[in-house]
Formats: sequence, structure tokens, C-alpha cells
Amino acid sequence: MYHSLPVSWWLTIPLALLAGGLLVRVFIIFHDCGHGSFFKSPLANDIWGFVTGVLTFTPYYHWKWEHARHHATAGNLERRGVGDIWTLTVEEYLESSRWRRFSYRLARNPLILFLIAPIFVFVVRQRFSLPSAKPREKASVWLMNLAVAGLAAGLIAIYGWLPWLIIQSIVVAVAASIGVWLFYVQHQFEDAYWERTEDWNYTDAALKGSSFYRLPKVLQWFTGNIGYHHIHHLSSRIPNYHLERCHQSDAGLSEVKPLTFWMSLRSLRFRLWDERAKKLISFAQLKRQRMRT
Repeated sequence: MYHSLPVSWWLTIPLALLAGGLLVRVFIIFHDCGHGSFFKSPLANDIWGFVTGVLTFTPYYHWKWEHARHHATAGNLERRGVGDIWTLTVEEYLESSRWRRFSYRLARNPLILFLIAPIFVFVVRQRFSLPSAKPREKASVWLMNLAVAGLAAGLIAIYGWLPWLIIQSIVVAVAASIGVWLFYVQHQFEDAYWERTEDWNYTDAALKGSSFYRLPKVLQWFTGNIGYHHIHHLSSRIPNYHLERCHQSDAGLSEVKPLTFWMSLRSLRFRLWDERAKKLISFAQLKRQRMRT
């Protein structure tokens, strides 16, 4: 990308967009290392988890701990709030103050959710640990901050601050936005799964609450097979390079209804979980419901 600058920015920018796509695949490797699944060796997972964490601006041990909580609580209405996208039930939304309703609508706005929030999460949010994190997880945040700062300083020294800033911003923005979109459609589709603790079931949460996002082969490669998210939540120790084969090896799993790219665009409408209907609905649907009652 740097060597393309003397030629034309019209060459540099497409390369930066491609690099953003490649960084999504790097994050999937980081993700698998966090689950201890990419390599057989725990040490190899930790080493390469840190390396790919530097490239993706994500503290390895802190993210690993936080993401494990997501897997343990996905689809549980009473354990929301860690590693998931802010989701309110219809009842919670109606009982909220005007300020909370405004904040929720703002947070679920596609421009905020898929452009501004992803950049904030990876550039700013990941620089701080959660108060409930243990010492190792907190230390990993500061270690990663030093590593990212060192990487940035080295690249600026070589290429100059403006080329680095422009290229790095494009790469991070593309990768972060795609990453958040993937995470969104993996759990935010119409017939998703949310239950109270007494009715919550791990297997149902995996197979019903995690989508099978069927993408064209080239996009499947860039996203590291993470579209087979129902398999991943069923067993997070299966590495991404075995997810498709695992899906095809079991007749029951292969019957899971796929979510295509064009179908996934409909999920942009969904905002609230309707506990009575057991599905996600839009604000417009809520308005029509209230008009009928």
C-alpha cells in the first residue's frame, strides 16, 4: 500500500479495502486462538493470539475472557450485556424513559451500529479493561496498548504519519464494520432465540440462536467460515477450517435453515425482542401492535 502511494491514491485505496477484508480473516484466526482451537498447542494459540491481536488492536486474554462469557450466555435474556449487541425486549422498551428510548434508537441506527460503533470499539473501547476483569486480563489490555503503540510508531517512522493514518483508518474501518455486521447477523435475525434462565438451553441457543450465514465462497474465505456460527456455538473447540465439513457431516445439522446475504439485509429492520411472539420485530411493527390494542 505504501509503495503504491507514488503511483496514485486510486491504487492505494482499493488495496486498503482489500487489506481490511484480509484483516477480517486475521481476526477469525485470533478468535480461534482465543478458543484454543486453531492449533493443537495451547502455547501456539497464545503466541499467535497475541500476534493477531496486535494486528486487530484487540487484547488477547481480555477478549478471550469476555468472549467466553458471550458463549456461556448467548440467548439468555437475564444474562445480557457482555459481548453482545444491546437488545431490549418490547416490554423493557415501553417501560424505558424517553432518554433511554432515544439512546437505544441511536445505538441501533445502522450508521451508528455499523460505522461509528465498530471504529469506537476497536480503536477506543479495546484500550480499556472491564472493572470485573481479573489481573491477567487487565494486564493484557495494557500490554496490547503498548504493542499497538509500538507498531504505530514504527510504521509512522518508516512511512510518515499522514500515509499511515489514512491507510490504517481505511483498513480498520472496513475490517471493524464487516466484523460487527457479521456478529450482528449471527444473532440478530427474525426467528432468533432468547429465553429466560429457567427455559434457556445451551443446545437450542446454539442451533436456534446462531445463524447459518451462507455466503459466496470468496466471502466465506475472507470471513473464515464463521458463517457456520451454529456449529461454532455448539462446540467452540472446532477450528474454523473444519466448520463446513462438520456441518455437512451430520444430517440434522445440514437441515438448519440458511440465512443468505440478501435475506440477512432484512435483519436491519429488527430492533426489539417480542417475548410473546418469540421473534425480533421492528419499531414499525411495535407501532402497529399498539395501534391495534
